Amino acid sequence: MKSTPPRRRRLSRRPARRRKGEGDPEFIKRQDQKRSDLDDQLKEYITEWRKQRSKEEDELKKLKEKQAKRKVTRAEEEQKMAQRKKEEEERRVREAEEKKQREIEEKRMRLEEAEKKRQAMLQAMKDKDKKGPNFTIAKKDAGVLGLSSAAMERNKTKEQLEEEKKISLSFRIKPLAIEGFGEAKLREKAQELWELIVKLETEKYDLEERQKRQDYDLKELKERQKQQLRHKALKKGLDPEALTGKYPPKIQVASKYERRVDTRSYDDKKKLFEGGYNTVYAETLEKTWQERQERFTQRTKSKLPKWFGERPGKKAGEPETPEGEEDAKADEDIVEDDEEVEEEVVEEEDEEAEEDEEEEEEEEEEEEEEEEEEEEEEEEEEEEEE
Repeated sequence: MKSTPPRRRRLSRRPARRRKGEGDPEFIKRQDQKRSDLDDQLKEYITEWRKQRSKEEDELKKLKEKQAKRKVTRAEEEQKMAQRKKEEEERRVREAEEKKQREIEEKRMRLEEAEKKRQAMLQAMKDKDKKGPNFTIAKKDAGVLGLSSAAMERNKTKEQLEEEKKISLSFRIKPLAIEGFGEAKLREKAQELWELIVKLETEKYDLEERQKRQDYDLKELKERQKQQLRHKALKKGLDPEALTGKYPPKIQVASKYERRVDTRSYDDKKKLFEGGYNTVYAETLEKTWQERQERFTQRTKSKLPKWFGERPGKKAGEPETPEGEEDAKADEDIVEDDEEVEEEVVEEEDEEAEEDEEEEEEEEEEEEEEEEEEEEEEEEEEEEEE
């Protein structure tokens, strides 16, 4: 390849253009004056900015001091509030403890009374030699919220039962005070405890046997009750086991093919099933008869036209006027009076209609006058604006 020689730059022989006014002392002086004016203006801006900045810093410092004071006061208030809450919580806990202690004491007293009554009852049963019923049916006593004592006993929680058990055992089981006892005294104490255990086991056996007897008697009574209910169901024509279940038998009060929703209550259905439908049917018939009777009595009675010739079946010597002619005349007079009343009513209605038309015309005229006045006012306003 051939090497090409480097190109030489063409030097422009054109003379360099001078800026307008370059080298002119007046122009230079004006430029210096502008620069000095700009410098002065910038210095003023800087001093003003520094003043504004210092003012903002002072305000910020005041706000920070105010915030610090507010933080201190808030911390004091929070400390006081925490102290107050603590005191309130301690008071609440103290009151709850006192209430709990009162309730425990009341339970203790109540259980002590119940234990005393039980001991007295057991003693009376032991002293009683004559045989009686194995158990007595006590009347239900409605306690708090209408609940019996047995229901309240069932509703107690496990913790409440455990607490009552502890309280009951605390005064049933006496603490052993055997400090400083000798051998003879310890033997006496052991013999006493043994006798107590034998006594309690004997009472336990007696109570278990009594409970067995009561269970047997209850079973026998239930069987008797079932027999009575079976006889009762057979008398009513029901299934023998219909009344012995947990729930009463279902009563068929309507056909299973009905597609209409029955909104009657159970008592109403039961009454209809027991023979109340005959009463309802009789009441319906009576109501229908009354309606038709009223319709018949209120019907319009049409009379025969007046007969001007010889009355049919007239005999010699009988009067010309047939029976009921006077009543017909009275009816004609009544009809004429009614027509006069109707004409008066129609005239009064016509007068009222004319008065209403006159009032409507007056109202229309007033509205037209008001509209004309409003148009005149608008024209005057437009002229004033022009």
